[in-house]
Amino acid sequence: MNSKISLLAMTLASVMGLGVVANANAANETDALAKAIAKQEAEIAALKQQLNLLTEQQKSQSAQQQVERDALMSKVETVASEVSTAQDRYSRFSFKSYGTSNYTSDEYFDNVQDTSPERRNRFDLERIVTEFGYQFTDEWSMEVEIEYEHGGTGTSLEYDGFDEFGEFESEVEAGGEVIVEKAEIRYRPSKEFGVKFGNIHLPIGLTSTLHKPNQYLTVLRHKSEAAMLPAVWNENGIGVYGEISDFHYQAQVVSGLNSEYFRTYDWAASGHQKRFEHVNGDDLAFAGRLDYGNFKTGSAVGVAYYYGNTSGNRHKSNKLDVDGAMSIVSVAGAFVEGPWILRGQYLYGTLENTDAITQANKTTPGLRPGNFAQLGSESQSFFVEAGVKLDSWINIPITAFANIDYSNPLMAVETGAATKRFENTWSSVGINYFPIPEIVIKAEGGIHQVAVASIPDTNFFALGVGYQFSL
Repeated sequence: MNSKISLLAMTLASVMGLGVVANANAANETDALAKAIAKQEAEIAALKQQLNLLTEQQKSQSAQQQVERDALMSKVETVASEVSTAQDRYSRFSFKSYGTSNYTSDEYFDNVQDTSPERRNRFDLERIVTEFGYQFTDEWSMEVEIEYEHGGTGTSLEYDGFDEFGEFESEVEAGGEVIVEKAEIRYRPSKEFGVKFGNIHLPIGLTSTLHKPNQYLTVLRHKSEAAMLPAVWNENGIGVYGEISDFHYQAQVVSGLNSEYFRTYDWAASGHQKRFEHVNGDDLAFAGRLDYGNFKTGSAVGVAYYYGNTSGNRHKSNKLDVDGAMSIVSVAGAFVEGPWILRGQYLYGTLENTDAITQANKTTPGLRPGNFAQLGSESQSFFVEAGVKLDSWINIPITAFANIDYSNPLMAVETGAATKRFENTWSSVGINYFPIPEIVIKAEGGIHQVAVASIPDTNFFALGVGYQFSL
């Protein structure tokens, strides 16, 4: 019995001992778990802090990037605005150019008494012309045309009234001529009406309208007009112009001619004051034109009129005490249809007091050259050119043409009999070949006749190349 009791006691003691141990182990595990939880909470808190820090950094970076993007966008907008402005300005700017270079073979006479011609062959960079234009607004624009003739030369004539008895001094500045042929400002509020002023082209003579190499058929511009008027005549002044239906009109008040340089062989052409440093404006002139159709683009007919005194613009005003009023009438027509081209012009002019002008020029010291023969009180000239575009039948862009130029600056004189020495007729045939539309190669051959029986007919031949383009 005692042994059983002892065994039971021992068992109970054992069980009780194990519970204590179990309780101790559980307490240890709880502490460890609490420590682990505390550690993880600390790590989570640290991570949250880092996350908040990263979030703040990202917000700061984002704000900085937004500032940079705004600055970049501002720069882009500025550049885009500048580019747009530049494109707008460029679109308002225009540039054109045309030019011709020629080879001619002609028979010349040394003087008006010579009847034995001598053949001369010549090359000539006739002209290079550049045209600059700018459209300020829809209504206001400007255009400047600079011409370099014969490779670019420059000779000007100056009148010095304080040098001895008043001398004309020629200053050779280069070997050809560089001249501003047009410098005009235009105000055109509508197609029907516009105003232009500055150095403007006169609408007298078709050469002022058709002066680019693809606009006339001959190698050189028409000799008949050059023997009577300034070629591509420009003066300082103001004019109105416009289009009403198919009618084109111009009316101008411009600086007049100077009769000191009127000469037998080219009548009023030499009186163009472009040779002087300053253009005298004591005598003004009127020039007007009315066309039906458009000579530049096709068929048209037109009349033009010029009137002006020429004595007031003389430098030596004491040499002439009478007026030298000049009037010029021009009638022109063009038929351009399909392959056919037909153009023509007639010029008639009058000049009063030609004997007095001739006498004044003879006795003016310093004037050069000194051809002081008769001046025509009446002058006339005409040309007719006809062409056909052969590419209507063959696949080659060639236009064949025939041309007649006639001029007589001494159609009538004030006293005495007019010499026929300056009555000229040029008859020719030739071709225009366009390898591309912007370039024309020309060839022309013909006969030059003088209305004097003792002067033989002479032959001439010419080659030329011309170009024109616009940007």
